Amino acid sequence: MSLEFPEPIARYFTAELDPNPQTMADCFSDRAIVRDENNIHTGRDKIRQWKVDYSKKYTAQSTPVSVAQDRGRTVVTCHVEGDFPGSPIDLRFFFRVEGGLISELEITV
Repeated sequence: MSLEFPEPIARYFTAELDPNPQTMADCFSDRAIVRDENNIHTGRDKIRQWKVDYSKKYTAQSTPVSVAQDRGRTVVTCHVEGDFPGSPIDLRFFFRVEGGLISELEITV
Protein backbone atom coordinates (compact mmCIF):
# COMPACT_ATOMS: atom_id res chain seq x y z
CA MET A 1 0.00 0.00 0.00
CA SER A 2 1.34 3.39 -0.97
CA LEU A 3 0.79 6.39 1.32
CA GLU A 4 -0.05 9.76 -0.20
CA PHE A 5 1.16 12.99 1.39
CA PRO A 6 0.93 16.63 0.44
CA GLU A 7 3.96 17.44 -1.74
CA PRO A 8 5.87 19.44 0.94
CA ILE A 9 5.64 16.48 3.33
CA ALA A 10 6.84 14.04 0.66
CA ARG A 11 9.81 16.40 0.09
CA TYR A 12 10.52 16.39 3.84
CA PHE A 13 10.85 12.60 3.98
CA THR A 14 13.11 12.65 0.90
CA ALA A 15 15.20 15.43 2.50
CA GLU A 16 15.69 13.35 5.64
CA LEU A 17 17.94 11.09 3.56
CA ASP A 18 19.89 13.95 1.95
CA PRO A 19 23.17 14.81 3.74
CA ASN A 20 22.82 18.47 2.71
CA PRO A 21 20.96 20.19 5.60
CA GLN A 22 19.78 22.97 3.27
CA THR A 23 17.61 20.44 1.45
CA MET A 24 15.71 19.88 4.70
CA ALA A 25 15.52 23.61 5.52
CA ASP A 26 14.09 24.35 2.07
CA CYS A 27 10.99 22.28 2.92
CA PHE A 28 10.00 24.89 5.52
CA SER A 29 8.68 28.43 5.41
CA ASP A 30 10.88 31.30 6.61
CA ARG A 31 9.19 31.42 10.02
CA ALA A 32 8.41 27.72 10.43
CA ILE A 33 8.54 26.04 13.82
CA VAL A 34 9.87 22.55 14.60
CA ARG A 35 9.25 20.96 17.99
CA ASP A 36 11.42 17.90 18.67
CA GLU A 37 13.02 16.39 21.79
CA ASN A 38 11.65 19.16 24.05
CA ASN A 39 13.28 21.84 21.87
CA ILE A 40 11.77 24.46 19.58
CA HIS A 41 13.56 25.51 16.39
CA THR A 42 12.14 28.60 14.68
CA GLY A 43 13.04 29.73 11.16
CA ARG A 44 14.95 28.08 8.33
CA ASP A 45 18.40 28.81 9.80
CA LYS A 46 17.52 27.12 13.11
CA ILE A 47 15.86 24.22 11.28
CA ARG A 48 18.97 23.77 9.12
CA GLN A 49 21.06 23.69 12.31
CA TRP A 50 18.64 21.16 13.86
CA LYS A 51 19.29 18.87 10.88
CA VAL A 52 23.08 19.36 11.23
CA ASP A 53 22.99 18.64 14.97
CA TYR A 54 20.90 15.49 14.87
CA SER A 55 22.85 14.17 11.88
CA LYS A 56 26.05 14.47 13.95
CA LYS A 57 24.49 12.63 16.90
CA TYR A 58 22.45 9.93 15.20
CA THR A 59 21.71 8.07 12.05
CA ALA A 60 18.04 7.26 11.61
CA GLN A 61 15.69 5.98 8.93
CA SER A 62 12.01 6.95 9.08
CA THR A 63 9.52 4.68 7.34
CA PRO A 64 6.03 6.20 7.10
CA VAL A 65 3.38 3.61 8.00
CA SER A 66 0.18 5.68 8.16
CA VAL A 67 -1.18 9.12 7.41
CA ALA A 68 -4.25 10.89 8.82
CA GLN A 69 -5.72 14.35 9.25
CA ASP A 70 -6.17 15.95 12.69
CA ARG A 71 -7.39 19.52 13.28
CA GLY A 72 -5.85 20.92 10.10
CA ARG A 73 -2.61 18.97 10.47
CA THR A 74 -1.34 15.98 8.55
CA VAL A 75 -0.22 13.28 10.99
CA VAL A 76 2.32 10.78 9.69
CA THR A 77 3.21 7.83 11.90
CA CYS A 78 6.68 6.49 11.14
CA HIS A 79 8.67 3.50 12.25
CA VAL A 80 12.09 5.01 13.04
CA GLU A 81 15.26 2.92 13.36
CA GLY A 82 18.80 4.08 14.00
CA ASP A 83 21.62 4.40 16.48
CA PHE A 84 19.72 6.47 19.03
CA PRO A 85 18.48 5.44 22.50
CA GLY A 86 15.16 3.61 22.31
CA SER A 87 15.52 2.53 18.69
CA PRO A 88 13.41 1.30 17.03
CA ILE A 89 10.39 3.43 17.89
CA ASP A 90 7.19 4.62 16.27
CA LEU A 91 6.95 8.41 16.18
CA ARG A 92 4.19 10.74 15.05
CA PHE A 93 5.01 13.72 12.85
CA PHE A 94 2.36 16.48 13.00
CA PHE A 95 2.73 18.73 9.94
CA ARG A 96 0.99 21.99 9.14
CA VAL A 97 1.43 23.12 5.53
CA GLU A 98 0.80 26.65 4.27
CA GLY A 99 1.58 28.12 0.87
CA GLY A 100 3.32 24.99 -0.38
CA LEU A 101 5.80 24.82 2.54
CA ILE A 102 5.81 23.27 5.99
CA SER A 103 4.95 25.94 8.55
CA GLU A 104 4.97 23.69 11.60
CA LEU A 105 6.27 20.24 12.57
CA GLU A 106 5.93 18.53 15.91
CA ILE A 107 7.53 15.12 16.47
CA THR A 108 6.14 13.04 19.36
CA VAL A 109 6.03 9.49 20.66
